[in-house]
Amino acid sequence: MTGRIAKKRGEWINRDKPLTFEYEGQVVNGYEGDTISSALWAAGIRVLGRSFKYHRARGLLSFANHDVNALMTDGEDTNIRADVWPVSQGMALSAVNTDGGVVKDRNKYIDKLSPFLPVGFYYKTFYKPKSLFPFWEDKIRKAAGLGKVNFNYPRILKPKRYAHCDVLIVGAGASGLSAAVAAAKQGLNVILVDENKQAGGSLTYDFAGDQTTADTLNNLLDEVTSNANIRLITGAYAGGYYTDHLVPIVGVDGITKVRAKTVIVASGVFEQPPVFRYNDLPGVMLGSATQRLINRYAVKPFQKGVVVTANDHGYRTALDMAAVGIEVVAVIDMRRDGAKRDLAEKVTEKGIAVHKGSCIYEVVPASNKMAVKEVVVCHYNEDTAEADPRSAVRLSCDGVAMSAGWAPAAALLYQAGTKMRFDYDVQQFVPDQLPEGVFAAGKVNGVFDLKARLLDGQRAAVEASNYLGNASELITVTNPEMASPSHPYPIVNHPKGKNFVDFDEDIQVKDFINAAKEGFDNIELMKRFTTVGMGPSQGKHSNMNAIRILARIRQLPVEKIGTTTARPFFHPTPIGHLGGRSFHPHRYTAMHQWHVDNGGVMMEAGVWMRPAYYVPAGSHLSASDAVQEEAMAVRQSVGMIDGSTLGKIEVFGQDAAAFLERFYTGKFAGQKVGGSRIAMLLDEAGVMVDDGVAVRMAEDKFYVSTNSSNAATVYREMQRNIQLWGMQVTLVNLTGAMAAMTVAGPASRSVVETLIDIDVSAQGLPDGAYKEGQVAGIDARVMRVSFVSDLAFEIHVPYKAGMHVWQALMAAGKQVGIRAFGTDAQRLLRLEMGHHLVSHDTDGLTNPFEAHSESLVAMDKDFFIGQRSLKIIEKKPLNKKLVTFVLDNGFTGELPKECNLVIENGDIKGRVTSISHSNYLNRIIGFAFVSPEQSKSGSRFQVRTDSGAMVPATVTQAPFFHLLESKGA
Repeated sequence: MTGRIAKKRGEWINRDKPLTFEYEGQVVNGYEGDTISSALWAAGIRVLGRSFKYHRARGLLSFANHDVNALMTDGEDTNIRADVWPVSQGMALSAVNTDGGVVKDRNKYIDKLSPFLPVGFYYKTFYKPKSLFPFWEDKIRKAAGLGKVNFNYPRILKPKRYAHCDVLIVGAGASGLSAAVAAAKQGLNVILVDENKQAGGSLTYDFAGDQTTADTLNNLLDEVTSNANIRLITGAYAGGYYTDHLVPIVGVDGITKVRAKTVIVASGVFEQPPVFRYNDLPGVMLGSATQRLINRYAVKPFQKGVVVTANDHGYRTALDMAAVGIEVVAVIDMRRDGAKRDLAEKVTEKGIAVHKGSCIYEVVPASNKMAVKEVVVCHYNEDTAEADPRSAVRLSCDGVAMSAGWAPAAALLYQAGTKMRFDYDVQQFVPDQLPEGVFAAGKVNGVFDLKARLLDGQRAAVEASNYLGNASELITVTNPEMASPSHPYPIVNHPKGKNFVDFDEDIQVKDFINAAKEGFDNIELMKRFTTVGMGPSQGKHSNMNAIRILARIRQLPVEKIGTTTARPFFHPTPIGHLGGRSFHPHRYTAMHQWHVDNGGVMMEAGVWMRPAYYVPAGSHLSASDAVQEEAMAVRQSVGMIDGSTLGKIEVFGQDAAAFLERFYTGKFAGQKVGGSRIAMLLDEAGVMVDDGVAVRMAEDKFYVSTNSSNAATVYREMQRNIQLWGMQVTLVNLTGAMAAMTVAGPASRSVVETLIDIDVSAQGLPDGAYKEGQVAGIDARVMRVSFVSDLAFEIHVPYKAGMHVWQALMAAGKQVGIRAFGTDAQRLLRLEMGHHLVSHDTDGLTNPFEAHSESLVAMDKDFFIGQRSLKIIEKKPLNKKLVTFVLDNGFTGELPKECNLVIENGDIKGRVTSISHSNYLNRIIGFAFVSPEQSKSGSRFQVRTDSGAMVPATVTQAPFFHLLESKGA
């Protein structure tokens, strides 16, 4: 670890716990607390990555989680941000976006082609000749992106947590800490969050060679940690701002959704680099990055360096460098007048030369172009932003620290709706009009002096307290006179370019000039054409310079150019965090345990768990054999299925019938009490959404069922439309309150009648009829249905009595061989009956005319949902028709699958929606969409299988039982 320096006060590493890891096959030593970048830099490793476009060697830039220069992979994780990711024992790392390793990257030749690859070249170059486009598309796709997706990445989901507070303070620097202490003293509950692993912000690294400011930090931290009203969260960032002060706090362990009464944004600023030729070489970094290396991680950024600056911060950086024995060759100040006297004197006392009104014209790279050899310094004219190459002098060095100013970390303020203005005193956008309950403090508010920042935090806390109803005396903050912390135009032109503005996307000054000439001279258009700010750093170090360049091109003030849109999330956030923990709520029917105990193979049906089929203990049945046996039991004797998952909604009130007339396509006003009708629901576009059964229990009361997966949706739509139409209707959702079961098959009546106190004969309970009585001593709702069998009884009882009634029916049917059947057998049985399933045999575009459901649509009604669209649709020819089909008798080839296409003369005419072999019929039957011309009974069509084989099928009538009489067909 050649770059380590003596132990520093407040350093973030634990020297008592050394560790080793690998980088590109090289063993590296580090300490607990090191980031990957700090450990590599301490080991003398300078090339941490390759740039996205030109594959130029890159080192550190910000060392603050805000740039793209050091993205790595450990073979499992993709795009690890090395500047903040902690090292761990034994990890093996390599840089992303390389071919052959970071040092010997075979794609580095692209840098030599850069004159031929200006921004926007890809829009104009590769689409002609058309025959070559597939070739170029393949190359571009391979070159695009950073890192490779690991498709075997483990499923790591993190829980979402929730927190509430009076004041959320984002940023635990000087102003944020001060605000937290002041707010807590007002009796407010405070959450203070900071993205760094330790609080303090610039108080942890910006010392100017004198660590006395660390005392200020320690005092603030003591007050924060000792106050029970303050919760400090470090190593987490505020990912975005949402309505009503909802801010997601993203940490390693997941997302905490904080709902605050007020928010104080004390997020600070991003240091901005000056722009000059070869400002991207390894060893050229921001001044704050050098300070972080020195004071947080005890690492020398270089041995012999220069500082190029356009503000006073560069002098502070030089003093921090000199304090640890770095030879500071010169401070190159782009300003004509230089720094204030006390700072300038401290620097010159260290024997450091100061070049006022000067700039770095270019950095001279080492022979391998992966390090700094020297810099060329020229006179700089602030008025014209031009360097004078005739005045060039060369200074030998191995590193450059640069500081041109700052840009506010104001994403949260923008997202909250803050109106910003450009303050020429600080050369920065600052809040002009804040939303209610949102406050700003510190550098993001344009306040840079330390004492003023501490006071500004207190001011914001008092204003937040008053907003919450307290009455405290307001605090006025006066900014002391000081030089502007940011330079208005720290850009140095060079005829040979390679003066980078956006390090993520390899964008040079000339690229902005060319974009403006092309007509992309609006900041949002320029962003999209040049891709400035669209890389991983999201413009944190490039957008402000881009705005300044465009302003100069258009000869407009900066505020007329404006800024780009800030959107959440503020940093890249893991998908596992966004998805939350693997939490899938399941609902169990009253008979769930019986199913499990009797071999039920459970499946998800929406939020419910249902048995797909049954394999009793000791049985060696395959899934398909189990399904066929269950279906055969229903056809030959009796079977029973748990139907509790159906939606069950009571609709009653004086407008109940009128409501159903409007809501569903059929007629219900004249429906008899004790009768049932199919209830089909459409959306406004005339698309089939759901179908169920509506039973009329009384003149003003209906009992409506829905498909299992649509229960919540239908209930919600019913509620919405009752309010919309202003009707006198009450709804009761009984989906979870009632258990239901269907007893089906030729012997079903003999089973049911042994337990029921009502007449269930063909005359007493005809098909479609409804009655109430008692089954096994339990009050029940009983109806005749014919979805899976011509003879079937649907029985609804209270949930708690479901298991009792189920077991009683199973016992009663034991002598006739009753068998429980699951959803797979149900689908086969309804297929044999010729009943399609909405959302399975139909899709999000299917209307009733395409699914032979015209009989369920009463077009002569005054109104129903979707009627207007159906009136338009019925005047147009159909494009497809849902039909029932059968494969040839004795078919033994490759079985078509659901979604296999129906093909005619090479064109797609439809698709298979359901298909199955029926042991009862000894045929393969199904549903398919075909062209209207092929929909007549007896028509033939072709289905293309997965292998490409064409299988003939024949349209036939449903139910399919007529096939039993013509097996020779």
